Amino acid sequence: MRKIYFLLLSVLAFQQFYAQSDNVENKGLIAREMKSFANKMAVGNVNPNTLNYDLQYQRMDVTIDPAVYNISGSVTSHFKPNQNMSSIYFDLDNQMTVSQVLYHGNNLNFQQLSTKEVRIDFASSIAANVLDSLTINYSGAPAIANNAFFNGTQSGTAVLSTLSEPYGAQDWFPTKQSLNDKIEEFDIKVTTPSQYNVAANGKLMSETTLGNGQKLTFWRTQYPTAAYLIALSITNFVKLNDTMGNPPFPFVNYVFPSTASNTTSMSNIEWTKTVMNTFENYFGPYPFRNEKYGHMEFQAGGGMEHQTMSSLGSWGRGLIAHELAHQWFGDKVTCGAWNDIWLNEGFATFGEHLANEKLLMTNNEFRNYLLGQKDYITSSPGGSVYVADANLGSVGMIFSGRLSYAKGAYVLRMLKWILGDTVFYQALKEYHARPALAYNYVRTQDFNASLLTSTGQDFTEFFNDWIYGQGYPTYDIRWKQTGNTLTFKASQTQSSPTVSFFEMPLPIKVNGTGGQVAYFALNNTSNNQYFTQNVTFPVASVEFNYEYQIVEKNSTVTQDNTLATTEIIKEEFALYPNPAKNEINIKGIDKPTDFKIYFTDGKLVRKGIYQPEKSINISELVPGTYIFKINDKNVKFLKK
Repeated sequence: MRKIYFLLLSVLAFQQFYAQSDNVENKGLIAREMKSFANKMAVGNVNPNTLNYDLQYQRMDVTIDPAVYNISGSVTSHFKPNQNMSSIYFDLDNQMTVSQVLYHGNNLNFQQLSTKEVRIDFASSIAANVLDSLTINYSGAPAIANNAFFNGTQSGTAVLSTLSEPYGAQDWFPTKQSLNDKIEEFDIKVTTPSQYNVAANGKLMSETTLGNGQKLTFWRTQYPTAAYLIALSITNFVKLNDTMGNPPFPFVNYVFPSTASNTTSMSNIEWTKTVMNTFENYFGPYPFRNEKYGHMEFQAGGGMEHQTMSSLGSWGRGLIAHELAHQWFGDKVTCGAWNDIWLNEGFATFGEHLANEKLLMTNNEFRNYLLGQKDYITSSPGGSVYVADANLGSVGMIFSGRLSYAKGAYVLRMLKWILGDTVFYQALKEYHARPALAYNYVRTQDFNASLLTSTGQDFTEFFNDWIYGQGYPTYDIRWKQTGNTLTFKASQTQSSPTVSFFEMPLPIKVNGTGGQVAYFALNNTSNNQYFTQNVTFPVASVEFNYEYQIVEKNSTVTQDNTLATTEIIKEEFALYPNPAKNEINIKGIDKPTDFKIYFTDGKLVRKGIYQPEKSINISELVPGTYIFKINDKNVKFLKK
């Protein structure tokens, strides 16, 4: 979910925006999220009363007039008990009034509880693992304070919309909100006055004009959906039906009439096709191709990633990109606890990174964007991306623009720096495609395990530092040149005592007096660590974090000719340079040793014997990512 998008006209304005982002994040939609969360805080991530069944299908059949703040009708739920059960619970705000519960044509006893639940008692215990169903008839004016169900006017015409993240679904229909059970199929049937159009999730099945000045609109989604991602919006929409992608699938937009006549807005809506192509290239196929993608306009400001049809209150391209990225990260794979909200918001913010880098910004503009992000993240010395249980009572910690959004996205940028673009984006595609994760709930440890499977690298320590730990490093990089040997010493301090040391490849750019350039990644695993690299030209300057590959603050780079080479600690095994062009070198192996080079798919492409102190020629390899195996070492490298 993204609250607001600015077209930044200068670096100063950009940095001022991020300096003030905590205030911005408490406005608009983020405030709606916070209110909804606070009013259901006692439930947390899971309602234990709903763990004894799998909610498989729901059919909403309701009547709504957007000019009247009310909803009435029924929700039929098909469920499969995982144990014998004599009662069943649904989440529903007690401001709604349940009038009847029907079970196989008979009325059941029920109670509306102060815990915002409906308890329904069966006449006799029902059996485990047998699909069953019941219908709840209800009506009422949903709680205004939570803003999950809201109406107003646009150009004098009534408009009503919903926004249920995280706990707002229960405000307007009975469901199951715990982040452990997606609804496999959902039908949305809405009767409205005939002058209105209804936008919602999934595929439009029918629009039927009734004989009493009413219209019945029927949408169906057959993809598993979290309850908070079910949504609708109702007004006199202009309906724009198009296609996108290759092969094409429906691109459907329901916009206010004023938007339909706005050239800039319509141009940005059309641009969605471009960013969709880019995201499909880097993230994989759009996850809901069998139904649609599109937008339904609402008045909440910003946007919300409702599955298959994002709700937007404005039409900035950064906002469009953010909500679209959510379809992969947040909708297809959904955080399995609000502790892990970065798996939704950090990934979607990284989608903005990708759109800015590939489509919207020049190289210099993108660097300034990254600098603004980095400065925002390091504007405070503490705070973790992962929201600890002790902080679940603080909505400001859960919906932190600095941590859940900006730092979460930068963690992904750092993973991209470590792995290289090709391996990183392939790992992202594999993450949301894994059978156990696709269209399911995920936790941070699931993403970590997926990375290990995809790359062969264990990022547990990285996650301990950057997700569960707090703060950031500050580096003191010192260097000197002696002949063709360039010596570095890297020292680090941490802004928070929760992290003893940030292990990270350090991005170094070396500039020669004659315009030569060399790049190194120093594998920094300990404090005050020494490195040596070969250069064949006089060095004029050294740059650190030259493309803002990593999060750090106030780091310094100093030429220090007092560095004593006798103090250089022998480096552990290293493969360098990486990326490489024509040859690679090895440190840490001092005798002839067999080696092999594989494609990332496991196909052997080269084998030989490494001779100490001699380079390995790789000029014949085509550009791409490879795995170098020697002894028990497996190292990925990029051939330029």
